[in-house]
Amino acid sequence: MHVLLTVEEALEQILARATPVRTERVGVDESLGRVLHEPVISRIDLPPFASSAMDGFAVRAVDTPGELPVAFRVAAGRPATAPLPEGWAAGVATGGVVPAGADAVVPVEHVVDRGDRVLVEERASAGQHIRPSGGDVREGETVLGAGARVGAAHIGAVSAVGVGEVACAARPRVAVLATGSELQAPGRPLSPGQIYESNRAMIAAALAPTGAEVELLPAVADDPSAHRAALERGLTADVLVSSGGVSMGPHDLVRSSARELGVEEVFWGVAVKPGKPLSFGLRGATLVFGLPGNPVSSLVGALVFVRPALLALQGAALCGPEYLPGRAGRALRRNPHRDEFVRARRVVEEDRVVLEALTGQDSHMIVRAAEANALLHVPRGDGEIDAGAAVRYLTLE
Repeated sequence: MHVLLTVEEALEQILARATPVRTERVGVDESLGRVLHEPVISRIDLPPFASSAMDGFAVRAVDTPGELPVAFRVAAGRPATAPLPEGWAAGVATGGVVPAGADAVVPVEHVVDRGDRVLVEERASAGQHIRPSGGDVREGETVLGAGARVGAAHIGAVSAVGVGEVACAARPRVAVLATGSELQAPGRPLSPGQIYESNRAMIAAALAPTGAEVELLPAVADDPSAHRAALERGLTADVLVSSGGVSMGPHDLVRSSARELGVEEVFWGVAVKPGKPLSFGLRGATLVFGLPGNPVSSLVGALVFVRPALLALQGAALCGPEYLPGRAGRALRRNPHRDEFVRARRVVEEDRVVLEALTGQDSHMIVRAAEANALLHVPRGDGEIDAGAAVRYLTLE
């Protein structure tokens, strides 16, 4: 009897064989979604000077309340011309330099501005509305560590500390192939016995958030020579992902063709539903995934196994799958032998996320899957998950 790996065992086998790709330097504005191979170190104190958090007047707190003469006014982007004399105020814009000697800023709406004098009616407290130099980060401190995936806020942070380029992983090259004589390209008329090919574009979309460069290879018919030629082309990439042809039928040629091309199969079959007949192997450093042809099985395989592999290739600190917490909308029966990924609608009810399982969970029902915005993970085991119980899910958005 063939022993199936658990989801956790399969992921462990995959991630252990994901050799990180080369490092390259790119501009910060090109780094979104990339994985850092070196930490980003701040080149400055940020803010680089004590600055005002408000439009207002810089003062010495001990001089308030009272009517103070205005020594000068400081615009954002301009240095303070001199220290603030005792008993005086200085106009300052948001982000402007707080002059030496001042220890507070009084917002403009809390004073009476008389041009050359300003009336401060309430006592100011030392430090109010002043952003201290280095209050965000100090020169030499780490802004982002190696292994971080760059997001929008990261780009802002890296730019703000004066770093123009970052060292990150090269984008892995992924080749995606679909097999099957029954496949026809969308937009063309179907002949008897044909179905439209939907898996390649879906798999590419599932892998896009990893930052990989995805090439869609032409779909191939169930012919050994056609399989070998297509797989040989795909094996030049860092990762080859095929869809279909990995089960036990007479037209399932992917595994045998891959073996003939020198692919060492690491495992075949995972205790997961949908997606059990999944294969994984290596040729050199190229990772080779054989996903089942049923569309939802291919989607689950891409999200649960291929996407973490692509992040591991880039040296990501967190590879996933990226499960999120929620609550079961209704009771769910567990499968004693296999983890299941159930298509569901994620809805927000009051202060919690609820996962409502959809009807029609067969692995060929991709249109039903389009109604879902989540894959609800139901761990293998006995009994049920009660309605309202804590669960975890993968987002489909």
